Amino acid sequence: MKCIDADVLLSELKQFAAERDWGQFHSVKNLSTALMVEAAELAEIFQWKTEEQSNSAHQDEVCKSRIAEELADVFGYLLRIADHCEIDLGAALAVKIQKNAEKYPVGLSKGNSKKYTELG
Repeated sequence: MKCIDADVLLSELKQFAAERDWGQFHSVKNLSTALMVEAAELAEIFQWKTEEQSNSAHQDEVCKSRIAEELADVFGYLLRIADHCEIDLGAALAVKIQKNAEKYPVGLSKGNSKKYTELG
């Protein structure tokens, strides 16, 4: 995966919205709702596929293009929400990874899909 410059992308998203006077519609509630809609559209691509079919769906160029579009929508809304709430996504993810490492120690969770509250 290429390095992503989220600041540049966020700047482009903000400019795009500003040029269209869409800021008035971009409350955290509306952005969160839009994020969920786009995530559902991503899930819809895989909805009736088997595990094998969903894991190889990206090998079809048309399907891969649809996946890319929905991922881009989700990512864009995620960036806008984080900006609106003044959250550094990189830092937040780093903290979350550490919390998950503590909740899911390798010795108890390796090869196990149980929730941390069910681990021995």
